[in-house]
Amino acid sequence: MVEHNKQLSGLLKAVSDTTRRSLLTQLCQQGPTRVTDLAAFYDMSLNAISKHIKVLEKVGLVSRKTIGRAHFIEANLENISLFENWLKELKSIWEIRLDKLNEIMETGEN
Repeated sequence: MVEHNKQLSGLLKAVSDTTRRSLLTQLCQQGPTRVTDLAAFYDMSLNAISKHIKVLEKVGLVSRKTIGRAHFIEANLENISLFENWLKELKSIWEIRLDKLNEIMETGEN
């Protein structure tokens, strides 16, 4: 359970940055893309974009394939299931609480 929470925290931290979310969106829309082509979309250095990509790589949201001197980055959304499952757990908790509240309101209990 601790490892699961650590992975979820890393994932949430990685996608908390608007540039990283934008990079991930670009990769989902365009498919595997060279780092230099990704950098062209942003008003920042290639080095800064590379650092953002490394954060996404660390949590497994993107993978890198090197062909010659070109580095291609590809979205890998398998780890998103950690986030989806956490949201489902939260939703389930709230549904139980709302059902209980509805029950109380219908029976007039305090």
